[in-house]
Amino acid sequence: MTQHSNPDWSTFVRERVDAHLVAFFDKKRAQAERLSPRGLEMVNATAALTLRGGKRLRPLVLAAAYSAVNPEGDLADCIAAGASLELLQSYLLIHDDWMDRDEERRGGPAVHTMFREPGRDPHLADCLGVLTGDLAGTYAWELMAEAPFPRWRRDEGFEAFATLQIEVYFGQHLDVVADRDVERMHHLKTGSYTVRGPAQLGAVLADANPDQVLALTGWADPLGEAFQLRDDLLGTFAVEGTTGKPGDDLRHGKRTALILEAEQRLDAAGRETLAKVFGRAEASDGEVAATMEALVACGAKDALERRCAELRDVALAAIGNGALASVGCARLTELARRLTDRDR
Repeated sequence: MTQHSNPDWSTFVRERVDAHLVAFFDKKRAQAERLSPRGLEMVNATAALTLRGGKRLRPLVLAAAYSAVNPEGDLADCIAAGASLELLQSYLLIHDDWMDRDEERRGGPAVHTMFREPGRDPHLADCLGVLTGDLAGTYAWELMAEAPFPRWRRDEGFEAFATLQIEVYFGQHLDVVADRDVERMHHLKTGSYTVRGPAQLGAVLADANPDQVLALTGWADPLGEAFQLRDDLLGTFAVEGTTGKPGDDLRHGKRTALILEAEQRLDAAGRETLAKVFGRAEASDGEVAATMEALVACGAKDALERRCAELRDVALAAIGNGALASVGCARLTELARRLTDRDR
């Protein structure tokens, strides 16, 4: 598909990425049959998670960045790298769910819970979940090796892919240890593999010049933070059946930007209300609802909403300097709104 042959570019990218993943998992099942048939359970668990829902935002960011640099290029060039990003996300989600002790993901069981068969030791099931995540990470590299980077920039593409993963691990470390530097955590953990990394990969695929890379980075960095802020809001104010249960992040005791904002605004009564649910898995729905009301009343929720809008405006200003093609800018603008205004 060339840039102008179909206005529904996002549907093209999503459908082609899904088809690429289906074909890839078929090959991996055949490989597992040859290597160790019992290992098929790992391939099937990875496929189940990867193909179960998912918005394919990262492939879309990559494709939009590519079209902003090379408006006459073929979006098919973005599919292998886009599929790789989906498997990288599966790898990170598998480990993240195990670390957070989450039992569900995308409306189905988390991968480590898929292995909890009757009679199987729970620790063994968790080990298999971690191992499956490792396998998904290697699959991601295998798919990235298929990406048609310009010959003279292939090493740069692989370096960008490695860098975004290293940044995620350091950002996840800050999250796990509940570090108060939430902005740094957002920049590393979410900005890297959700927005900045995919945009950089799209730029390399399209052979971007320095001015184009600068514009794409100026678009990506604020949106990475805004995406995580929206995640923080959804983690507390989720609508049942979309991202999870309302108050999930409160019960998990996650020190999100919402909590840090609230701590500066809550009065003594509000802090007491928060303490009743924060980090307490057994907190009642009524206690959670009261805490959510306190977070709204003190202005913390509105503050994060305003910050999301401000970051989106900064991102859109960055792509208005003429360095990027109009067709790609339109797609980047569409994604900026989708990344910041989503409800799941």
